Amino acid sequence: MKINQHKSYSARLLALVFVFLLSGCDKGFEELNTNPNAYTEPVVANLFSYNLIKTAGESDGNTLYPNDKLAGAMMQYFASLNAYQWTGDKYLAKAGYTDGLFGSVYGVELKENSQIIAETAGSPDQINLHHIAQIWRVFILHRATDFYGDVPYSEAGLGYVSGIYKPKYDKQSDIYPAMLKQLESSAALLDASKPSYGAADYVYNGNVAKWKTFAYSMMLRLGMRLTKVDPALAETWVKKAIAGGVMQSNDDVARLNHTDGTELNFYWSGRELRGGEGVPPSAKGTGYGKMGQTFVNHLKNTGDPRLPFYITLWPGNADPTQLPTSTIAANQKGLPHGYDYSSIKTLIPGWTDGMLADYSEINLNTVASNSTPSVFLSYNEVELYLAEAALRGWGTADPKAHYENAVRASMKIQSIYPGGSSVSDAQINAYLAQNPYTGGSFEDQMKQIHTQFWASQFMNNMEVYANWRRTGYPVLIPTNYPGNETGGTMPRRLPYPQSEASLNSENYKNAVATQGPDLWTTRIWWDKL
Repeated sequence: MKINQHKSYSARLLALVFVFLLSGCDKGFEELNTNPNAYTEPVVANLFSYNLIKTAGESDGNTLYPNDKLAGAMMQYFASLNAYQWTGDKYLAKAGYTDGLFGSVYGVELKENSQIIAETAGSPDQINLHHIAQIWRVFILHRATDFYGDVPYSEAGLGYVSGIYKPKYDKQSDIYPAMLKQLESSAALLDASKPSYGAADYVYNGNVAKWKTFAYSMMLRLGMRLTKVDPALAETWVKKAIAGGVMQSNDDVARLNHTDGTELNFYWSGRELRGGEGVPPSAKGTGYGKMGQTFVNHLKNTGDPRLPFYITLWPGNADPTQLPTSTIAANQKGLPHGYDYSSIKTLIPGWTDGMLADYSEINLNTVASNSTPSVFLSYNEVELYLAEAALRGWGTADPKAHYENAVRASMKIQSIYPGGSSVSDAQINAYLAQNPYTGGSFEDQMKQIHTQFWASQFMNNMEVYANWRRTGYPVLIPTNYPGNETGGTMPRRLPYPQSEASLNSENYKNAVATQGPDLWTTRIWWDKL
């Protein structure tokens, strides 16, 4: 009995203590019941690392599909006889391809970015973390608006932090000024005396000055985008960018290095091009994604020393020891554009599919290796914009000097790639002598600058496609494959994902009503005739 009475007393005492703790003494209770080894708040630096990696490539949705099979083929770097796989060569619709970038931007790339911006807002000690993320948000979203036109911007990514799951579509005419103002304000607020991301920043290792340079270089890119639709506004922002300080050398290039490993390590475009949809070495030259005739002929005709870095015949991809012979310029052949396995026979009598092995492939050992770096913005690109700015009277020096700086930067940067080495000064001088910047009329010089843009920015294909729509260079002859989406003209945009018409119906309809029909041929705001 004594034992039972003791148990009963103890139970009543414990109950009273428990009630007391709940009712009047809960201070510190939450801390006592928190697992010290568990993350209860997001680790902002880790989120940023992951955000950079996923923007560089989250599978084929924001790499192979938009960059290579669509933009790359439309810009005639690539060609294919397989109409189903390489639709950009023939302007054919395939939902998974045209939806890829939209889904990646809004479903993947903005997730961590939105969390970082929300977590760091209003914190003086996190001002660099906040504004670097804002600059990166502009990078993410400018690719979406350049491909589709009017897109969610002001409410983009807020589903992750504010519960806005059906964001409105902003007009591109509003998006561009907003992006430029964001770059300006964020660059001004970066403070080298405050903490940054440090080693978690896989692009600039936490260097605040480099991020400021990146912001102004992005401002230059976006400012130049406006030359057709609003030259005065373009001039304003280009001059601001130059005054703020853009890239000065290859040391400023914004890139994320990769290694050959898991999906968080490798270069996604290279990984996918090596697979069954591209040019797998096991296919012995009969893979789907061959190099296009337009690009190969240009490299050969100009004596471009970048040719062996860009392309090879299949033995070099199957066995890298064969590269010295498989990259000989005279032996390279580009596949004609706009043909399939049947229609190619009308162009080349006696054609057999085995003849594909005679046509060039992208070099999987260099520019498309699994460990190729993702280059987001290069010094070469900046110098070509500066050449145009000088031509327009908006910048310093002369177009020729910037043009030659751009060529040298492109050829020297090969040393950061696997299997690559810088083109020698003698080779660069020979190339410039064979292809001099000759001046001439405004259009003559624009043609020289932006044909070089195309030749030097291979595998930055989405940006090349945007630049082509703005400038019209290089001059490309469109294909006219049966059943294409454009009537044989170059596509001006990509259609929105079909899912938007049902899941975000009202905002989708408003965007179509404002921008125009949801077609490949509808021009976006800055792509003015």
